[in-house]
Amino acid sequence: MSPIRKAPDRPLYNRLSVLRAERGLSRTELAERVGVNPQTVGSLERGDYFPSLDLAMQLAEVFGLPVEALFSRTPFTPLSEQLYRSTGGPHE
Repeated sequence: MSPIRKAPDRPLYNRLSVLRAERGLSRTELAERVGVNPQTVGSLERGDYFPSLDLAMQLAEVFGLPVEALFSRTPFTPLSEQLYRSTGGPHE
């Protein structure tokens, strides 16, 4: 079974590039950790392909987060907006 499949009409949003950058991982480093090639990571980040369940779970393990924190059927709220909404903003 392939670790990725072509994205259907229904989108699947992800935070892979944000989480990867936050942790200082290159596409190559992330790809090595989950056993795929760097082009696969790029395709996943762009939403061109969807991960298999196994790959999604491996990615979640790398980041130490639940799968739902990496992938969603609805667009993610920007992390900065979530942070400021929960703390009342930087000038509270």
